[in-house]
Amino acid sequence: MKKALDHYYELALYANNDIDADAFAHLDKIRRLGAKMLHARKDEVGFGFHTGYGLNIAAFGLPLKKGDEVLLSDIEFPSNVYPWLALRQRGIKVRFIRSVEDRFDIDNFTKAIRGKSKVLSLSYVQFFNGYKNDLKQVGKICRENGLYFVVDGIQGCGVEPIDVHACGIDIFSAGGQKWLLSPLGTGLFYVRRDLQDQLIKPFASWLSVDWKMNFSDLFHYDLPFFDSARQFELGTYPYAHVFGMSAALELIGSIGVRKIQAHNHGLMDRLLAYLGGSTHYQVVSSLEKKRRSSILSFTCPGAAELHKRLTGAKIMTAFREGVIRVSVHLFNNKSDIDKLIGMLDRYKKQ
Repeated sequence: MKKALDHYYELALYANNDIDADAFAHLDKIRRLGAKMLHARKDEVGFGFHTGYGLNIAAFGLPLKKGDEVLLSDIEFPSNVYPWLALRQRGIKVRFIRSVEDRFDIDNFTKAIRGKSKVLSLSYVQFFNGYKNDLKQVGKICRENGLYFVVDGIQGCGVEPIDVHACGIDIFSAGGQKWLLSPLGTGLFYVRRDLQDQLIKPFASWLSVDWKMNFSDLFHYDLPFFDSARQFELGTYPYAHVFGMSAALELIGSIGVRKIQAHNHGLMDRLLAYLGGSTHYQVVSSLEKKRRSSILSFTCPGAAELHKRLTGAKIMTAFREGVIRVSVHLFNNKSDIDKLIGMLDRYKKQ
């Protein structure tokens, strides 16, 4: 990715380079590689700036009416809450589904559905404990009850396989700065093809229409919007970040998400073998195979202090909701896990 960014900045130094053509080719590659990753059609995938971008398309684009109801888990990351809360100004209700043991509960979800329920918006993987929701089962329930199914995919996209069609997902969004190894200010969103024309455009841009790369003849106000997810994109694009994301998705695609998943879970198995044999540490992530992800969280007495010490030793974890969150990716190896285990072993003996 650094090479791609350097290449862009080198091009940008000279006015005689056609950066627009290069950038739009990279955008096309992002949509194509993103669609392949999501098992979607290319015309269903667009470039977004962060997870909240696609979630705002859902919140302000779905044809909801006053009195309609949006269902959310009570343990969602705020990006998947505040766009929906903003709809209260339009008389749309938001109701939270009670979690069980910090997990989204299918039974409570089913019981929460009523006549006015129109949307469920749910994370693919929960941000603080790595719990991977069964999107196929949830999607089936949504279809049976006439609910739009929206997914915040940032904590799984790129490391956990996803098939948006098989899961019955209507709108999916993921920022690129985490598992997609891309710069801040990048992301992917998916809008099911036959839903696109039903959405109320929450915003529009001069690049929501096709200029066919002719930016010298712009007094045209009658161009049709793209007949694809591109109609929901905003420009002008952050070209440097586009170059970087294109390279990152190419790398992930060349390896394959399932291989990355197997690598990551293997490293987590190594950490679990240590944590499972300790009475000092408590794993809070689910160990059920189908619920596991590339995130593993645990806690212990003095967890906040331990997190500080890990950071001081350049072992980068996150401290979320009272637990230490470990995330591994394709660039990690066994020595990284062994270094972490060594620190944990020394800390518990103090």
